[in-house]
Amino acid sequence: MKKLLPSLALLCSLTAQAEPRATGDLGLIIEREDSAALIINTTTHTQLAEIKGLGDLSHASVVFSRDQRYAYVFGRDGGLSKIDLLQDQLTKRIVQAGNSIGGAISQDGKLIAVSNYEPGGVKVFAADTLELVADIPAEYAPGKRSKVVGLVDAPGQKFVFSLFDAGEIWTLDMRDTKHPAIAKFKNIGKEPYDALMSPEGRFYIAGLFGESGLALLDLWDTVAGVKRILPTYGKDDDKLPVYKMPHLEGWAMAGDLLFAPAIGKHEVLVINKRDWTLLKAIPVLGQPVFVMARPDARQIWVNFAMPDNNQLQIIDVKELAVTNTLTPGKAVLHMEFTPRGEQVWVALRDDNQVLVYDTATLQEAARLPAKHPNGIFFSSRAHKIGF
Repeated sequence: MKKLLPSLALLCSLTAQAEPRATGDLGLIIEREDSAALIINTTTHTQLAEIKGLGDLSHASVVFSRDQRYAYVFGRDGGLSKIDLLQDQLTKRIVQAGNSIGGAISQDGKLIAVSNYEPGGVKVFAADTLELVADIPAEYAPGKRSKVVGLVDAPGQKFVFSLFDAGEIWTLDMRDTKHPAIAKFKNIGKEPYDALMSPEGRFYIAGLFGESGLALLDLWDTVAGVKRILPTYGKDDDKLPVYKMPHLEGWAMAGDLLFAPAIGKHEVLVINKRDWTLLKAIPVLGQPVFVMARPDARQIWVNFAMPDNNQLQIIDVKELAVTNTLTPGKAVLHMEFTPRGEQVWVALRDDNQVLVYDTATLQEAARLPAKHPNGIFFSSRAHKIGF
């Protein structure tokens, strides 16, 4: 027994010296060109580790386990990577398709779904092992498979996604993993290219690239089918070149208002959620890409496609007008708010930096080095529907 005492003392000493890490304080910054991701602390503005070997991250997105310990990274090359945010390591990586466009985590946190361009469809994996649970081909005609876009999670252990080539929206019910249930909604509009889920998980809204308007599915009343929103907006306007497709998961819900980027136009659309009519089109300086609400819904932050991608604009929700224009740096690709919105992190790809703003004063709070950063994702997403 006496021989064990020094060993126990040493173990206790090492344990006492270990620095505890809270998962709710963590996030990932995607380093686009380096196939890597930085684990960061959002309170102290510090980099904790760099995780390499993540493949093609040119269109990467991330979801988090419900305990916020693990991050799942979806790569454009079909890669699905599981990162342990506490151990600073890549736990497992698989290549599950030829071309992937994002993914989602189920309501109970046990399933990871990935949307694929090639081959067109959705694959569902066990979150703990990344073993395949279900393979859902997006076949809309004999021998024809569609690219899948706009994949989000929904209440009831469901996923919802759109078929770009088919003009359809599908829901996937995974309550019985051995017998997935699919509901298909056809003729929803031409070329749905991305989508969002409203914060409470009721409304799935897909943007249409091939024609005017949006497609709305009310998950509380799926019998009613898909409704078209703003079917005549911009219908007769001259078609302008689109320099970067908007990312609709960044659409902003603020009370009864939906703020959405207008495709190819220098406008942010304000839509009344009570009747889904256009309330106002707010002029902005370029083609909007991300239109994101501060968590308290008082501000809307907007970034832009080239050649205006060095700027940000802020819309005041009360005034429904642009109140500030910022020039943070070269190639503003993505923004992420801290959980309560006191700060926003901004990826500056061509400056190899991430800039942190105080959202009340609009003053710079911090800068972090990062190699060609694009996506920024905080672990607080673990507790949000549709993220």
